[in-house]
Amino acid sequence: MSALFSHSVQPLSQSIEASSLESAKVDTFLQELAAIQQSGSKRVAILGSRHVPITHQQLIELMTYALALGGNRIITSGATGTNAAAIKGAMQADPNLLTVILPQSLARQPRESRDQLEQVMHLVENPANDAMSLADASSLCNQEIISRCQQLVCFAFHDSHTLLKTCQDAEDQRKIVTLFYFD
Repeated sequence: MSALFSHSVQPLSQSIEASSLESAKVDTFLQELAAIQQSGSKRVAILGSRHVPITHQQLIELMTYALALGGNRIITSGATGTNAAAIKGAMQADPNLLTVILPQSLARQPRESRDQLEQVMHLVENPANDAMSLADASSLCNQEIISRCQQLVCFAFHDSHTLLKTCQDAEDQRKIVTLFYFD
């Protein structure tokens, strides 16, 4: 009969710690679930590597097009690769739903990017960062982008340190983060 009543007894402090940890996980899960199920439009940031095969660019463009058609506001930066594909998709769906935040001034962008960026209605330049390295300016730019979004979709390689740090920062700010790896 004693076997029926045998159970382990944990010190109260361990039970409280475990309970708090489980509660935090449940709270995080419920917040993410609520954000995913939100029926209204969201502010979705799309960031990623410049070095993207054309087939991947087409998929990113199509995904961004669909997000914008669904009424979501798209936020990205200006560059070749992922960001250029996101810009192209959003521009085809609804140019008014696209905001592009540049790490530096428009004049500092590569010529192939400038042609596309000049067509963007909501373009934010950061000429104060022109004296910085592109890596430092991009880090600041990514911080501004995640501060404006509710959800981040990122396309990176495992050694894309700036992008991976941006994803971690977004998670720390309780944003929904979807990270796709190219490698």
